[in-house]
Amino acid sequence: MGLHGRSVRQDVRELGDLLGDAVERHASTDAFEAVEDARTTAIDYRQGDATDRETLRRVIRNSDEDVSSSLARAFTTYFELVNLAEERERVRALRESEDEGTLADSLPAAVEGLADAGADAGDVLDVLDAVRVVPTFTAHPTEARRKTVKATLVRVTDLLEELDQHRLTRRERANKHARLDALVESLWTTKQVRDRRPEPFDEARNVQWYLENVIFDQVPEVYARLEDALDEQYENPPNVPEILDFRSWAGSDRDGNPFVTPDVTSKTLERQRDIVVERYREALDDISGVLSQDGTRMDLASVENSLDSDAERVPSLVSGARERYPDEPLRQKVLVMWRRLGRITDVRPGGYDDYEEFLDDIDVVEDALRANDADHLADEYIDPLERQVRTFRFHLASLDLRDHQEMHTGALEEALEREGVDYAAMDEDERVEFLTEGVLQEEQVLDLSDTDGLSDDAARVLSRFDALGGWQREYGAEAIDSYCISMTERPSHVLEVLFFADQAGVVSLPDHCGLDVVPLLETESALSNARETMETLFDNPAYSAAVEQRGDVQEVMLGYSDSNKENGFLAANWELNEAQRDLAAITDDLGVELRLFHGRGGSISRGGGPMNEALLALPPETVTGEVKFTQQGESIAETYGNPYIARRNMEQMLNAQIRARYDAVTRGDADDVNDRGAAIDDDWIDAMETMAGAAREAYRALLETDGFVQYFEQATPITVIEELNMGSRPASRSEERSVEDLRAIPWVFSWTQSRCIVPGWFGLGTGIEAYLDSGGDVETVREMYEEWPFFRTTLDNASMALARTEMEIAAEYAALADEDLRERVFPTVEDEYERARDVVADVSGRDELITRDWLRESLDRRNPYVDPLNFLQVHLLRQTHRTEEAERTLRLTVKGIAAGMKNTG
Repeated sequence: MGLHGRSVRQDVRELGDLLGDAVERHASTDAFEAVEDARTTAIDYRQGDATDRETLRRVIRNSDEDVSSSLARAFTTYFELVNLAEERERVRALRESEDEGTLADSLPAAVEGLADAGADAGDVLDVLDAVRVVPTFTAHPTEARRKTVKATLVRVTDLLEELDQHRLTRRERANKHARLDALVESLWTTKQVRDRRPEPFDEARNVQWYLENVIFDQVPEVYARLEDALDEQYENPPNVPEILDFRSWAGSDRDGNPFVTPDVTSKTLERQRDIVVERYREALDDISGVLSQDGTRMDLASVENSLDSDAERVPSLVSGARERYPDEPLRQKVLVMWRRLGRITDVRPGGYDDYEEFLDDIDVVEDALRANDADHLADEYIDPLERQVRTFRFHLASLDLRDHQEMHTGALEEALEREGVDYAAMDEDERVEFLTEGVLQEEQVLDLSDTDGLSDDAARVLSRFDALGGWQREYGAEAIDSYCISMTERPSHVLEVLFFADQAGVVSLPDHCGLDVVPLLETESALSNARETMETLFDNPAYSAAVEQRGDVQEVMLGYSDSNKENGFLAANWELNEAQRDLAAITDDLGVELRLFHGRGGSISRGGGPMNEALLALPPETVTGEVKFTQQGESIAETYGNPYIARRNMEQMLNAQIRARYDAVTRGDADDVNDRGAAIDDDWIDAMETMAGAAREAYRALLETDGFVQYFEQATPITVIEELNMGSRPASRSEERSVEDLRAIPWVFSWTQSRCIVPGWFGLGTGIEAYLDSGGDVETVREMYEEWPFFRTTLDNASMALARTEMEIAAEYAALADEDLRERVFPTVEDEYERARDVVADVSGRDELITRDWLRESLDRRNPYVDPLNFLQVHLLRQTHRTEEAERTLRLTVKGIAAGMKNTG
């Protein structure tokens, strides 16, 4: 008998039937018939049983507002349910592969690979000591579902899992089906569109949910898997250090979002501490139930000594514990720990000063158990808690602050003007000199608490830094110790943040620096000038002292989204690859360790795609072991919403980083960071330079086509997306209408909605053809695909974006644009799409764009049901005067297509 009793087809069929029943019960007869007609006609066309989509168009045209609303609601709800069914199928596949020992990209596979390569236990420890994978959750507005809807979907997920068990009685199964029917009915009758934008604290709470309810419990499981794998391969396996960490921007990312105030950050820090402390108390409750050992029959002197020490600080807690659990010292100790945790957040004395003090007490209990041969108790109950405390400490996830460099510069100009300093008139060298002196001198230059007479933006900057010192004192420096600077272009942009931190008392050089200052390089000019910028900083006495105090580690963030929007898919990927190598060379030359922070989005065009493949495709010389990357919006829900999938994702990331780090330190020319190694042919580099240059030119030519912005506005639902209540941050950086001003998320979101994912492939075909036309050999490009992880991953990601593109549907959207605009833009897009498809097929040697069977099946399952939503959206966009009901339906089509495509921006 197998592990599961159902299949994805059964789940989809039954959920679809339940939805159909709900529509029939609650919608009008006309609406129910329209939904059925739209569904069947779309399927007929996709299966070749209809020659055109005219019947589907007619269904849409003949639908009144009430019927149109039901159409949008029905197909949107269908995709919410299908997504759960496919998620359940993925869990089935994971469990079965794990049970059979065939799970690829797992931690056992990583350890086995190292052992097969000849790595001894010492080599493995060296690798693990260097590895640290740091997912960083952002609050970027790409989550299209309401919290209420997500809560109902979680219940459906639980029921699908319960139904998947074999040993259910007929009555039990009937009860679960009845409950499932009720939940589907609830989804149908629940409002799908938010009435208001979420506030920043709502977004922080959303991220905290995944940390608290999924990731917290899965982290010990991941470590246990790695430890078991090491036990199998090595007689004396190394101890596993901390290799996972979690950070967040939710509640602290101020870039472009004036609603992220110091008060929001304070509430976020407070709630995260409350959450994690309560989880530790729950764990101690569980532990107390099994630590009922008789102290008169075990040697627990070490525990008694620890309790005596506690009695000197909190005598009432110890006396109460001894009275409650006489002759049970372990239980007494756990109760004291539980009560001390409760005093962290109140005015009573005796709470833990920091998480390390709590860890010391955990060690007391663990050591006592092991000394009395109770290793199983220690392994099952104490080790998991210790892993959680080392990972989440007393802050759950460290917060990164972030703001745009213009905000810091502007705030300094205003604040210094009051002090008689004309910062605005200084050139770059003068600014660097002034900021350096300000950081190194003992006298304070600014009173950050004095914001009188400043603009709102400047006041916010000063208030944020003024609060930073208090946050670190209250919650610990590790709780908020990183500051990212968007659109960093010059050294002064970095020094400005260091200067503000110094004025706040967070930095006091040369003895202390409590903040990582992280430049975010995202424009072509910033990336090309990275060496000059970083060399200037490392030669600067103030900044070099700061880096030294941070362990000689320099974190640099790379912006995938804006780089793609500026240069196009292929050129951006190549430029970012080369920028990473340049940064590795710079830091290596200066004796500083590089920690790359990859600003990836969920979509292919924003650096998305399988994370383990992306990590393995990084230039070897950049793999220092530590790697940090953003995860955002719907990709958080998709990756961390289900415990099995969350654990699998963490394992895959660690598998990739362990392998990549071992490969990096063992490659023959690892001593020369400027040498790519024998695996990368010089001809490949020349080919990429030619391809990237031509691809960039083609992409820029598209964006610079006369009327392109107007075409984009007319042929995509960008104006609708800008009005969606998806996130607290505005969709544009200013009121101007330009590609440069538009944020990357709505840019990609709009193209995805219109099924024409230009940011995911445009320029690729032209780039490769340009190389071939210049005398290049197609066999060289095929070798690149087969042997170079960077190129293979880039091409495969483009292939996925091409597979999700539907040019027939895109033509429907193009028809919305004025004829002259359409004729200038759309044929170019069509030609490049065909060119890209052809080169991908030629280079990869395969007929299908998608090689993964499950993904192809998923697309085949979804496409007929996305089509009606696209046609309905186009129909509504064509209307020049929409009623309020039509506007709601239009917004719902956006959410439905996002669910169907499993992607927003």
